[in-house]
Amino acid sequence: MALDAADLDALVAEAAQILDDAAVPFIDGHRADSAVQKKGDDFATEVDLAIERQVVEALTARTGIEVHGEEFGGADLKSPLVWVLDPIDGTFNYAAGSPMAAILLGLVRDGEPVAGLTWVPFTKERFTAVVGGPLRSNGVELPTLNRAALSDSMVGVSTFSVDSRGKVPGRYRLAVIQSLSRKCSRMRMHGATGIDLAYTAAAILGGAISFGGHVWDHAAGVALIRAVGGVVTDLAGNEWTVDCPSALAGGPGVHEELLDLLRSVGDPKDF
Repeated sequence: MALDAADLDALVAEAAQILDDAAVPFIDGHRADSAVQKKGDDFATEVDLAIERQVVEALTARTGIEVHGEEFGGADLKSPLVWVLDPIDGTFNYAAGSPMAAILLGLVRDGEPVAGLTWVPFTKERFTAVVGGPLRSNGVELPTLNRAALSDSMVGVSTFSVDSRGKVPGRYRLAVIQSLSRKCSRMRMHGATGIDLAYTAAAILGGAISFGGHVWDHAAGVALIRAVGGVVTDLAGNEWTVDCPSALAGGPGVHEELLDLLRSVGDPKDF
């Protein structure tokens, strides 16, 4: 679908108003109880479900573009144009009362993120960008990312159980963190992948490692990071796509060092 920068900016502006509206029930529902048990120990709150319904209805009506959401699914991710929504990123944080929870919304064209919005309502942070830039934080344009060293950076790392199995076993994740601790003593576990990615785009974090996740965890942040000249790949260094179950993000320099570190740890299959 042919959209120029002005078209994308207009879509982001419309979506921003919709997320501002959704932030009201988001804040009102803090510490919401589990409503739907999902795979493993994951769950969704009533607020997740209500916000997804509200945002999907508004986006569809006001932009004419269908939505793929975490809770209810929706449009094909390989559609010419589709919104990808996570109504509450950091659900455990949200239910526990932590402010580290966000609404994530990415616009994906033919499988590639072209715009991203990340709302962190409790800290009143609003990140928006169209790929090609600029990135804006609460409407203020932020600079592109400078080259930096891993040793000088904070790095966001996703939470995990050391005994977990799967494509990226817990023992591999532990080995990565052990190796990372020798290069960088400033690791952070926010428990919200979308916030880690937004903070990487805003140069609060130098990089982020998401060992596992879904397209709704990553799409918005990928757009934000790419808008300021950052790099997002999978854990093996392949360019991130909507099919990737992981994400390795960083600014120039930091991403390269993180990727070298992961490669030095070895293949997750060997753990």
